[in-house]
Amino acid sequence: MIENWLAQRIQPDGAPLDERARSAWGKAASGMGIVCNALLFAGKMAVGLVSGSVAITADAFNNLSDASSSVVSLLGFKMADKPADAEHPYGHGRYEYLSGLMVAVMILVIGVELMKTSVGKILHPQSVAFSWPLMLVLVCSIAVKLWMSAFNRKIGRRIGSKTLTATADDSRNDVIATAVVLLATVVGHLTGLQLDGWLGAAVAAFILFSGFMLVKDTIDPLLGGAADAQQVERIRKRIMSYPGVLGTHDLIVHDYGPGRQFASVHVEMDAQQDPFESHDLIDNIERDFFEQEKLHLVIHYDPIAVGDPRIRMMREFISGIVACIHPEMSIHDLRIVPGPTHVNVVFDCIVPYEVKLEGEDIRKRIARVVQAEYPNYYCVIKLEHSFTGK
Repeated sequence: MIENWLAQRIQPDGAPLDERARSAWGKAASGMGIVCNALLFAGKMAVGLVSGSVAITADAFNNLSDASSSVVSLLGFKMADKPADAEHPYGHGRYEYLSGLMVAVMILVIGVELMKTSVGKILHPQSVAFSWPLMLVLVCSIAVKLWMSAFNRKIGRRIGSKTLTATADDSRNDVIATAVVLLATVVGHLTGLQLDGWLGAAVAAFILFSGFMLVKDTIDPLLGGAADAQQVERIRKRIMSYPGVLGTHDLIVHDYGPGRQFASVHVEMDAQQDPFESHDLIDNIERDFFEQEKLHLVIHYDPIAVGDPRIRMMREFISGIVACIHPEMSIHDLRIVPGPTHVNVVFDCIVPYEVKLEGEDIRKRIARVVQAEYPNYYCVIKLEHSFTGK
């Protein structure tokens, strides 16, 4: 219901998800988090003070920290909105990643504090006070946090935001933690068993694991993680769909924040084709990617001697050799340079990171097979890794 109401104001009549709309969604979700967590803090704090329950008071401050996390998310979306300037020509989109990282770190801090409290309760068990107002507040808190988790996750997926995904996981963790307090209180009231310490330790371990994975997910784009495999394949297939394109390699994608990506790629085309026509096609590809995907793509033109049967034969032969070393290995930019005593076969070879062979070993393996078939052919090989992680 709320999402539909927001959609009518942010993206009316199916408007596209541009940077303005994406930022508006993020700010709306963050603002909702501030309001909901502030109300939960006020309600739990009031009941905790009246009942004297330490557990509910601690949970109230947990909601206060969640409200601060939403403030961090809101600031992240607002800072990411800043336009590019002379000091930051690629924009400020990575502020959103930074805010997501801060939320993930806050989750880790909460997990550590919950683990300390739980270990203390295991070593020194204490009965949990039971009251119906306390139960009502906990049940309402679970319901609100369930809705917040689903809301943030749905919006996060809609706009591709790691910050909102982290916030959704935080709300889910709060549901589990509060449910444990509720369960321990009921079991303790009915049976006298004090389980809240052990259950709290289990929840803390889950929260710590969740926080660690969130830190990894949010820090990867800041460190320059490999491009998404589906995006890489989509870019390659689309480039290959243009007539005259024979192949692509050396695709690099730089991520400066959601919706702010830059890429470069080498495109192979027939060397006999009119260079003006090749240049015109490259211009069209670059323009289409920017207009339709907002991807700033720069293409390097690689002419291929399609009509030379020696190059075609040698390329197929060496491609088979490297595929035997590892199925994901490939070659490109192969050329043949004849001389008075021997022939140089010059090419680049892409080696996946999982290949543990030394570079010199790879060169010797390839050269040995080539010279066994063509004794006067010497291989000049440049080894490189793929920037797409494949």
